[in-house]
Amino acid sequence: MIVICEECGKKYRLDPSRIKGNEAKAKCSACGSVMKISKPVAKAPEPPAAPPPRPEARSEEEALPKKVPAPEKTKGAKKAKAKAPKVSKPKAGALGLRGKIFILFFFVPIILVVAAGWLYLRQLDKLSALITEESTRVVTNLGEQIIAERARSVAAQVRLYLSSHPDLEKEAFDSDPEFKELAVQKVGLTGYTALHAVPNEKGVWRNWAHVNPKIVGLDMSTLRKPMGQAFPGFWRVFSSGKDGKESKGYYTWQDKDGAFRDKFMVCAPVKGTPYYVAATTYLDEFTKPVKVMEARANEMTMATRNAVFGILGGTLLLVAFVVAFYGHTLTKRIKSLTEVAERISVGDLDAEIKTTSKDEIGALGEAIARMQDSIRLSIERLRRRR
Repeated sequence: MIVICEECGKKYRLDPSRIKGNEAKAKCSACGSVMKISKPVAKAPEPPAAPPPRPEARSEEEALPKKVPAPEKTKGAKKAKAKAPKVSKPKAGALGLRGKIFILFFFVPIILVVAAGWLYLRQLDKLSALITEESTRVVTNLGEQIIAERARSVAAQVRLYLSSHPDLEKEAFDSDPEFKELAVQKVGLTGYTALHAVPNEKGVWRNWAHVNPKIVGLDMSTLRKPMGQAFPGFWRVFSSGKDGKESKGYYTWQDKDGAFRDKFMVCAPVKGTPYYVAATTYLDEFTKPVKVMEARANEMTMATRNAVFGILGGTLLLVAFVVAFYGHTLTKRIKSLTEVAERISVGDLDAEIKTTSKDEIGALGEAIARMQDSIRLSIERLRRRR
């Protein structure tokens, strides 16, 4: 009897009488596989006849590649083999791999980066505003304290001088160089101090030492017309200093160029006398450095914002390019392997599989190549059996 190895197809001639029992096992010397050999039933030999075609065998023959000869070739089979394989496409409405890559690796990170950049710039603006506001407030308070201390200091000096010169009349205050030097002192850059008396029995306020000689001895209420809009604020602070109480506050002063600026005035009493020392100056002379610092801080904030926007825009373009390039390359390789798999599925076992990469896509290509070889070998075995 003839025994054929199902794995490699090698033929062996075996004496059936050497088989003990109904079945025996033998090892193929060529491939090493174990063959099961059944003892033939003793009966009269019959001439070999071609087995009738079966549906199962016909379907296997139709699955053979083009180069494998089939028992029958119909026109329909020829047409099916000649037709190019149809590559499967994603379902309508389904999000492709490239779209998923863009969403996961482009849109989501960009949204997070934009949100973080916006929060950073917002906090930077708040921090800059807080620093400038606090600096302005601190410097303003410091300027008010300096003006108040100057008024109190001059009031103390005037008190000492008057106590040592009891015969000095108020009408001679402005003409006494030594007294005027004490009573009229500089405050800040443009400010000064002046000496005035509380209202007399007629309710008239008069100034007795001033940087402007025209003001000396003048009824201060007559300044309403020349001061215009600045007079109400000035008069409120000026007239509040009486009965030994100190007064202070802001009022608007019009410069020679017509611009209005805020002044701060403190009226400190000269203890033991009916006189007050008024110290006044523009407060922005103290806050001007802070304003300069605020302008520089705004410039730096704007420069930082532009730099962040520039970096963010560059990052956006770079990430978009990388994601687009990588997504295109990846999907192209997957489409190539899908096309090869489709060609193999319709019987084209000679389709070439190019695997140059060493990553998971390359491993998938090698697996498809091994599947292609396995199918080819299985078909070859089937052909030899038939």
